[in-house]
Amino acid sequence: MGNRSLDRSWALADEPMPVRLMATIWADTEGLHDDFATPTGVDAWLDAVRIDRAGAATTRDEFLTARNLRDAVRRLAAHVTDDDRRTAESPMASVEDALLTINAAANQRPIPQLRLSGAALALSPESAVSPVVAGLADVAYHAQHLLGEDGSNLRACHAPGCVLYFVKTHPRREWCSVACGNRARAARHYQSVRSARTAHELTAR
Repeated sequence: MGNRSLDRSWALADEPMPVRLMATIWADTEGLHDDFATPTGVDAWLDAVRIDRAGAATTRDEFLTARNLRDAVRRLAAHVTDDDRRTAESPMASVEDALLTINAAANQRPIPQLRLSGAALALSPESAVSPVVAGLADVAYHAQHLLGEDGSNLRACHAPGCVLYFVKTHPRREWCSVACGNRARAARHYQSVRSARTAHELTAR
């Protein structure tokens, strides 16, 4: 299931990029899945969220950087949302390590250099880092702002079995997706029917 087409739900097209990065860990009835199990999984995700890697394939080191960044964002998301879902727990246990990881990744963001081009001054887009690292650095930069400035709008989805996060864009929004909302309502209805049946059986004794 980890190799579904790239229009699958983990892309979460309406969510900010850091949320979409966190959604590379997802769950279904078969358990947890990790879309970053291999470097090609990182390539697929970068393509799906339209981060231009200029044809470069993710290296082993960049693969580890992507996984660490994802785990760091998930750790801080759990921190700012008071998320206690055991199945959603990040392998990065320390908030301090997560902060260091995100800040270090964001520091790799290319900074344009002012250069002399003939008689004119121009900003050069040249970068010393690979397109993959530059793309991940941009995600880290947005994660800094999401977690540091807009963290009050970040939520953990508490639908049955879900391990995703979302940004609460509407006061009545409770779930990361319509599917999760439907599962949560079905679970509540089942629990209500079960409680009513139990109460009826107790009074009938």
